[in-house]
Amino acid sequence: MNAASAPLIDSPDSLVARLAADGRKAQAVLARMDSAARSAALRAAARALREDSAVILAANAEDMAAGAARGLSAAMLDRLRLDEARLAGIADAVAAVADLPDPVGRTIDRTERPNGLVLERVRVPIGLIGIIYESRPNVTADAAALCLGSGNAALLRGGSEAVHSNRAIHAALVRGLVSAGVPEAAVQLVPSQDRAVVGSMLTAAGQIDMIVPRGGKSLVARVQADARVPVLAHLDGINHTFIHSAADPAKAVAIAVNAKLRRTGICGAMETLLIDATYPAAPALVGALLDAGCELRGDARAAALDPRIAPASVEDWDTEYLDAILAVAVVDGLDAALDHIARHGSHHTDAIVTEDAAAAERFLAEVDSAIVMHNASSQFADGGEFGLGAEIGIATGRLHARGPVALEGLTTYKWLVRGTGQVRP
Repeated sequence: MNAASAPLIDSPDSLVARLAADGRKAQAVLARMDSAARSAALRAAARALREDSAVILAANAEDMAAGAARGLSAAMLDRLRLDEARLAGIADAVAAVADLPDPVGRTIDRTERPNGLVLERVRVPIGLIGIIYESRPNVTADAAALCLGSGNAALLRGGSEAVHSNRAIHAALVRGLVSAGVPEAAVQLVPSQDRAVVGSMLTAAGQIDMIVPRGGKSLVARVQADARVPVLAHLDGINHTFIHSAADPAKAVAIAVNAKLRRTGICGAMETLLIDATYPAAPALVGALLDAGCELRGDARAAALDPRIAPASVEDWDTEYLDAILAVAVVDGLDAALDHIARHGSHHTDAIVTEDAAAAERFLAEVDSAIVMHNASSQFADGGEFGLGAEIGIATGRLHARGPVALEGLTTYKWLVRGTGQVRP
């Protein structure tokens, strides 16, 4: 009996220690597997997801019913929901990771010192990565695939909202991976919804090498506050779209409506719309959003554009709604837009819509966010859309990795030094 299926007789600390020990042993095996073997295992896992689709969708239906009974919001239920198309997309994302270039073993740079020493920096796996997430069952597959594809073991702790979906997806993944020679403990799902287990993971320094939280602000804030293990995360997705005076009106409407309403519950959704005071088509822009069913909360100049716009409070400029609600401000040009984003942004994703190349380049250079866009919807803030395959998350910090984190972001490096007998004088 392996750790994932053992009876829950451990304390949270001992459970995490046992799972971590098994995961680290499995990771040592992964580190010895070549790229072709890991890719074959990922393809086997993708096949297993497709073969077990009926079981996974039935488990998800159970979670959806429980979520509706608990009063989860429409946005939360959308995050939780799987259907045949979404599940096929999850399987396709796992298979896509298998086709990505393997960063492990790649030489970053190579130098030769005057004394003849040859120094190389090469990419290596981080080790055992703990992923703590809430209602998105796709994270189970995405995180497992990216960890495995980069030579890491994964310890997954999903939220109670998706417990049945996560277990079904995990079972399919492990069945496929084991069939291809990967140790079962390479991808483990914590067999407990006890919140104390999260605390044990956060303080498991020396056992877990990195924590990645995927979820709402309260979860990420707790992880960042309590972790004694390095954390890769973003807190808020307070994303802005600035409609510059030289914006094309058709592009402005299409981008703004898509950025806000395509999927309101994802971290790449626009939360604040900034409109240049000299942009001539502002009434049509806000009208399109209102007509599409979006609630707008604006400053005085924005509210004057349409009587349906409610007054914004000071809190609205710092709120991640994850719903069909949008803050709107009219600003005096590019300088004011940059100032607003610097004061209220979360360094996640910000965009400008303009046909003025100089204004666009200045925006791209001066906005200090992980992702900065020109004439594109912020909903493209996604590892798959960046050609990275599935993503394990968006990082907004300045160290290690930034933006969508995929295979390369889940590696570190080590120095290889080759000599011919040199000794230091």
